[in-house]
Amino acid sequence: MAWCAARFSASPAVDIRALRKGASFAAGHRCVFLAGSNLRSSSRRLNPFASINAALASSISTESKKEAVQTEKAPAALGPYSQAIKANNLLFVSGVLGLVPETGKFVSDSVEEQTEQVLKNMGEILKASSLSYSSVVKTTIMLADLKDFKKVNEIYAKYFPSPAPARSTYQVAALPMDARIEIECIATF
Repeated sequence: MAWCAARFSASPAVDIRALRKGASFAAGHRCVFLAGSNLRSSSRRLNPFASINAALASSISTESKKEAVQTEKAPAALGPYSQAIKANNLLFVSGVLGLVPETGKFVSDSVEEQTEQVLKNMGEILKASSLSYSSVVKTTIMLADLKDFKKVNEIYAKYFPSPAPARSTYQVAALPMDARIEIECIATF
């Protein structure tokens, strides 16, 4: 029998009935897997909770590690945030604008040119993390005007191979520096 309990606290729920029946288990990232074999060794019973605690301690120490990603080939953050953060085999890229990295100014007022520049900037951040567009699993696009949706889609499609990442697109009241578009993403290692 395989069983997994995911919880938000540091201690996972454990099926005590399965443990009493002598099932063996392996603990992973907030999950405990129980299988039908025995917890007993030849003459003594194993302490399953020692193994669970060791696995959780390892998982928790791994979870708390995060690393900022910074490249001069993409615009610097406009506030107290990182261009991207590596954590738990994921890369979280902050919202990217269509700014030229060398000047800090928009490439133009055109949504098409800003979209191209946003995706080039995002590509540089991904590259600084040894990733590519094909590593992206989720994007969020924020548009100043949802009427630009079709124009953005045409450009966006050139950058993301099939299967395209999951995506959300919103029209927002305003974007930093009166940008026409901002895109953020999550990529996996």
